[in-house]
Amino acid sequence: MMDNFDEVWKREEVESPCVKLCIIHEESGLCMGCYRTRHEIAGWSRMSDAERSERMLLLPERAPMVKGARRGGRRR
Repeated sequence: MMDNFDEVWKREEVESPCVKLCIIHEESGLCMGCYRTRHEIAGWSRMSDAERSERMLLLPERAPMVKGARRGGRRR
């Protein structure tokens, strides 16, 4: 019976790349967890599957823009 329940909640849409590390990199404007912009994060639920898939392909290319950045604390 539980298998049926799980199937009801299964979706066929492109999942969010969110990893629950929601810190916006000051210089690039990208989230340091998923590499999306604030606008992409806010509009994710309104995007079509094609738009989401398109963004997902771009995210790995954005990673170097925030790699090595500090994640909190004061600047020295």
